Amino acid sequence: MPTESLTIALDNGETVSGRWQAPAEAKACLVLAHGAGAGMTHRSMAAIADGLEALGVATLRYQFPYMEKGGKRVDAPPVTHAAVQAAVAAALTRADGLPLFAGGRSFGGRMTSQAQAKAPLPGVRGLVFFAFPLHPAGKPAADRAEHLQAITLPMLFLQGVNDALAELGLLQGVVANLGSRATLELVDAADHSFHVPAKTGRKDAEVLAAVLRIAAQWMSV
Repeated sequence: MPTESLTIALDNGETVSGRWQAPAEAKACLVLAHGAGAGMTHRSMAAIADGLEALGVATLRYQFPYMEKGGKRVDAPPVTHAAVQAAVAAALTRADGLPLFAGGRSFGGRMTSQAQAKAPLPGVRGLVFFAFPLHPAGKPAADRAEHLQAITLPMLFLQGVNDALAELGLLQGVVANLGSRATLELVDAADHSFHVPAKTGRKDAEVLAAVLRIAAQWMSV
């Protein structure tokens, strides 16, 4: 679907690329950050943006500085948090009063929540996580979620039950400790990429479509 390219200015004088995508009559806007290993143009990011547009949700995708430069090592947290803040500010000027949300895929979602915990993101009403990375694969722990206790906004966790980066019991405990602020929507048989085995009889596209319907409905309440 058609997108509009943007240049987002950072506080340090650098810039990163962004893409604005919106339906004719949007009902909400999501500032969407990419995962650690693939930028905003990756097919998974495009699929999320396209699917949300079809459901009436505008998106602003953007690059983190390391990805903009073609690097593989993620930026230090202060740099990443500044990029989140800048992207949200850019979205505010485009959203034209739409309910504004922020989040992203995996690493991007976690960086967004860290940014919110450090300094509230202007105008943002809630956070949406597409596969929150609770810990490295094979190393179950919940310390990466400690900052979530500082967030007062509603949070939506969209998570596959077979996600190797979020052991289910640990994640359920994290969400339970957040109380009414957090909603956990589990995807049966799905992994960190929302891929499901062929034996389930479902296609990955169908699974993602269901996930996006949940996200769009949550943002429209």
